Amino acid sequence: MYIPSAMQMPSCQAAWDFIEQYSFGCLMSSELVGTHLPFILKREEGAFGTLYGHFARANPHWKTLDGQSVLVVFNGPHAYISPRWYAKGPAVPTWNYAAVHAKGSLSLLNAEQTLECVDELVSQHDPAVSENADLMPDTFKQKLLNGIVGFKVELTHLEGKWKLGQHRSRDDQAGVHRHLGESDSREAQALADYMTALNIGTGHE
Repeated sequence: MYIPSAMQMPSCQAAWDFIEQYSFGCLMSSELVGTHLPFILKREEGAFGTLYGHFARANPHWKTLDGQSVLVVFNGPHAYISPRWYAKGPAVPTWNYAAVHAKGSLSLLNAEQTLECVDELVSQHDPAVSENADLMPDTFKQKLLNGIVGFKVELTHLEGKWKLGQHRSRDDQAGVHRHLGESDSREAQALADYMTALNIGTGHE
């Protein structure tokens, strides 16, 4: 991923925070095949963390991946940026976004590890289901295992990009932030909220 120095996420911590916030990623292999999956991040496992997930067993992608290097791409909010929103011209239209690329080696999990992965994924996103044994009894979970294949990706490289107009003047950033927030587009509004969280274009830098 091309990352100008001004747009680089400053640390693993920032990339980890991003992955946990936008945890639905695309896992891609050297065969140029991609699978879209939810992921769990274990920050404490390895220098760059470890990702966990599972494939549908019917998906042939997993059959070629054990021991292979893969890339997982995580995307955050993104939106079109009009040059009309800047305080001064000339300027061109662009697209602002945030993303993280995570590279590592994939290993398949055994049944017990896969079940732990599924339990943690459900617990993170819907704890009420995890606490209700009637919704997901143990016998049902065992049947579920027949249809999925768990894996982990031990990360060896992690890079993140914030393309949010940091290279432009504060007045330009403020104009972009204001117009995104006023847009009818949910993606644009989400990008404005993300800029707010990073204090970009808000006047509070």
